[in-house]
This record gives sequence, C-alpha cells and structure tokens, in this order.
Amino acid sequence: MTSFVVVGSGIVGLATARELALRGDEVIVLEKESDLAEHQTGRNSGVIHSGLYYVPGSYKARLCAAGAQSMKRYAAEHGVRQIDTGKLVVATSEDELPRLDALARRAVENGVPARIVSPDEAREYEPHVAVVSALRVESTGIVDYVGVCRAMAEEIITAGGEIRFGTTFESARNEAGKVVVETSHGRIVVDGLVNCAGLQSDRVAQASGVRPDVRIIPFRGEYFTLKDDRSDLVKGLIYPVPDPRFPFLGVHLTKMVDGSVHAGPNAVFALAREGYRWRDISLPDLWSAGTWPGLWRLGAKFAGTALGEVRRSASKKQFAATLARLVPDVSADDLVPAKAGVRAQAMHRDGRLVDDFHLLDAPRQIHVLNAPSPAATASLEIAKTIVERLDGVMA
Repeated sequence: MTSFVVVGSGIVGLATARELALRGDEVIVLEKESDLAEHQTGRNSGVIHSGLYYVPGSYKARLCAAGAQSMKRYAAEHGVRQIDTGKLVVATSEDELPRLDALARRAVENGVPARIVSPDEAREYEPHVAVVSALRVESTGIVDYVGVCRAMAEEIITAGGEIRFGTTFESARNEAGKVVVETSHGRIVVDGLVNCAGLQSDRVAQASGVRPDVRIIPFRGEYFTLKDDRSDLVKGLIYPVPDPRFPFLGVHLTKMVDGSVHAGPNAVFALAREGYRWRDISLPDLWSAGTWPGLWRLGAKFAGTALGEVRRSASKKQFAATLARLVPDVSADDLVPAKAGVRAQAMHRDGRLVDDFHLLDAPRQIHVLNAPSPAATASLEIAKTIVERLDGVMA
C-alpha cells in the first residue's frame, strides 16, 4: 500500500484523495479549517460548466467537457441536488455579435453542443432577457458542490482514508525515499504529497522545497441574490458575451439548486488571500502580491477596467445597472448581499494570468498551482490526471 498526504479539502483535493483511496492507497487529507470546502468550492455559483469558453486542446477544454458529464453522473449516483438548466450567452448589442459568433465556433471546436438562437427563441427560455442574439448551451447545469464534497469525504473515510480538520500544513521534505510532512499537530511520513491548497498552494509548494514559477494573486468575487419575490425574473443561467482578454466571465445570473438567483461576480483585487470583505486585510498577503512584478504590469494594462470593478463594488446601483443590461427589470432594490468568494488566480512574473489548470511535478510531489473555475466541474477528471502524473514522480 502506498501512502499520501493531500493538502486541502476543497473539491479538487477531495476528488484526488477519493481517487487514491478507491484504488487502495492510504490517504490523509490535511485541512486547516474546521469543515470541508470553506473557500473556493463553497463560495462559487454552483455551475456545471460545459467547456464552452476554453482554448481547444487545453486542460480546461478537455477536462471540463468530460467533467460536466462525470459530475452529473456522480451527483445522480450519490443523491446530490443537480439540475440541467441550460444556459443563454446573451449579446445585448450589435457590436457583441462577432464575439458571440466566435464563441459559437469555439463550442464546435470543443465538442460542446450549442447553437445561435433568435431573440424570440431566447425569450422562450428567458422571458425577461434583453437580447439581440444568443447562444444556447444545453449541457450547462447547476449542482450543490458542497454536497458533492460531503459525498466524496464519505467515500474517502469508508475506503480507510482520514480527513484531519484543524490541521495546518507547515512544511514537507523528501528524505530516504519518503516525504516527511510537518503539521500543526505533528509529523507524518508518507510516500507522496499532493498539494491542492488553492489560495495557499504556492506557499505550500515553497514550503515543500519546490520553487513555483507562478504566484497566487487573490481576486474577490462579490455576489448578490435576487429577493425571493423577484427570482422569477430568471429561469436558468444568463451570461454576457465574455471579453476574451480577461479570465472572468462577467457578471451573470444563475438560478441555484434551491431556487434562489445568484448574481455576480464582480471581480476586485482582494487585500487578503482569504479576504471576503474590503476590511479583511493581510499585510503578508499584500506584501506577497505587491512584490510580484506581474501584478503591477497587469494593473498598468487594465487600470480602467479595474477601476470600474471597484466602483461597482462600492455601488449596488452600478452593480444592478450591469445586471440590467441582461435583464432590464432588475433594479438595486431587488438585490440582497450574498457571501463573496476569492479566486486563487496564478500569475506569471510578466503579468500574464495563467489561463489553464497548472500542475507542477516534483520528486514524490504534485502541486496544483492554478485550479480556478471550471475546476469544480472538472474535479473528477483533474483527479485522474493528478493520479496519473503522481505515478510518474514516485520513482
């Protein structure tokens, strides 16, 4: 039996631990929080993405398309709430039509069933939408990702694995064909290490003797919920046509598994890696981001866009105005604040945002250094990829 430590109990960490445990390996998951999925996984919009947006042939394109199917099967098999909603990507002006057409071509390249629909047909799906043209994607859905995590955790434990809550990873080193892991509750000696620490993943890599080629820069995604008596304005998922220069898909509307409508996210630089409010400030995290030259290069390039996001963060009226481009009946009075999330976005030194899932191999170690959306959708497929690569570094 081979033994592993997996750092992090988000959905990618749990999917990886599950994959290892089910094949008969000994697995210990380390989680510094007191429960599962406390950060990225438990604070996203619950969408099962289709694989529509991503560069053909990339990890995101391949693993998301496969992951959409495996995630739906997993949810059905384990009694987790999941609904096939479909999605409309909406062009609200003529100047967005070329980008919508390009997105339709990308769908074909990625094998995602999608079709351009007329304004009248779009309103059959979403009666309140503002639309010049739209792309209909049937394979998009919604799911309770925290419920998925609990099902995975149960499988891990049933297979003999452990999840140690309130246990902080401190360091790791390779020694005599083993990996010695130091934690806040003592030492663990195992055969291999998998780092799925999300917002802290580059630090875990550094503390394991690995020099990451990227740094995590945190971006807070701010959300609202429509008031209950206004949730009928949205039937499924309504997205804007994305700007291909950015990794974010824009503020959108999502009907959740409980029937509520999630609106967002607005995207702003977070003043702490776990900074879910403006008043959450970490000087070490600010130093880490501020001393990375890429952040300043990115800021200089997109200063206007960043300022617009900050203004929208400060004004519910501006946030509502952005939503009203998609659904004109939405007003500021319809919005109730919801919990924010923080995206663990890896960045190159030259300011380029890492556009794909990014895994770094080391002897007896795999470090997942970029796994934002659609990682939750693709988590079961990412886990298989990690385990395959892990076998290659264990010699």
